[in-house]
Amino acid sequence: MDRSSAPIQVVIDCADPGALVGFWAQALAPRGYAVPSPPGGFADWPAFLAANGVPEERWNDASALEADGHPRIFLQRVPEPKTVKNRVHLDLLAGGGPAVPADEQRRRVAAEVARLEALGATRVEEHTELGTHWVTMRDPEGNEFCV
Repeated sequence: MDRSSAPIQVVIDCADPGALVGFWAQALAPRGYAVPSPPGGFADWPAFLAANGVPEERWNDASALEADGHPRIFLQRVPEPKTVKNRVHLDLLAGGGPAVPADEQRRRVAAEVARLEALGATRVEEHTELGTHWVTMRDPEGNEFCV
C-alpha cells in the first residue's frame, strides 16, 4: 500500500512492537491487514534497516500493519508502561450492529472473541446497549479494544 494514499494512521504505544504486531497481524488478517514488505526490494526488514544504518538495538522501535482502503496501524515503542484506560481504541465491529438480530450479533461476537482469546487477548466485559452487542478486550500488552 502506498502510505501517501492512507489519510490517517492509528498509533499504538507499546513495550514490544515486534511481538505486538504479531498479535495484531493475526487479529486483523480477516480485515486484510498485514505487515508491509520493506521498500526497495529488500528481503526483509532487518536487511532494510541494516542497509540504512539503523543500529540493531533500534530495530524493534516500531512496526506497522497496512490494508488497502483502511487506516494504517503503527506500533511504536515507548519507555513508560500502560497505566490507565486508552483514550483511543480499535473496534473490530464483528457483530454487525443494530440491523442484525441480537442472537446473531452475540454469535458473531462470541466467535471473534474466542478467536482473539486463542491469539492472546483477554476478555474484560460484555455489553449490550442501544441494540448493539460487544465485548471489551485487552491485547497482550493490556491495550483495550472492542469486538
